[in-house]
Amino acid sequence: MERLSELAATHMERLSELAAPHMERLLELSASVVPHLAALLIAYLLALPIGWNRERAERSAGLRTFPLVALATCGVVQATETVLHGHPEGTARIIEGLMTGMGFIGGGAILKTENAVHGTATAASLWATGATGAAVGLGAYDVAVVVSLLTFLTLWLLVPFKKEGNGDDDKPPARDHGDQPQQGAN
Repeated sequence: MERLSELAATHMERLSELAAPHMERLLELSASVVPHLAALLIAYLLALPIGWNRERAERSAGLRTFPLVALATCGVVQATETVLHGHPEGTARIIEGLMTGMGFIGGGAILKTENAVHGTATAASLWATGATGAAVGLGAYDVAVVVSLLTFLTLWLLVPFKKEGNGDDDKPPARDHGDQPQQGAN
């Protein structure tokens, strides 16, 4: 029994020696990963109220899209920070590309009908959510919170002041089954 105890102690000591360098690396890795995970989670959470508002209003983008936009923009900024450290011009180009891409995605939310344009508020809020994610990625948490809060409050509180029938982000009118496309209309 004593021999078994000595053997177990020897194996534990050897295992400890083998694991020590890996434990140090694991601790180093967790020190760099945890801040990134926290930033990604903050970006995701800041976008949820906006997504909830758009989902509740039955818009083209909603509860899944908005958090994913914030998560992705934050993730791109975070992922490139080690490559661009000390090069603000490179960071500016990354942000420029992200915001241009957000404009492109927002453009997909806009629908023009005969009398109106729909989806502009959703498009603008997608763009603002991209800015929120980028701000979190850059560590500008105060800016991210203010942009997210003001976007949500604008979408929520200003609805009663919107003129009815102006088409600004109203749902597009449903086509009557009897409607036929006009010939020669461009």
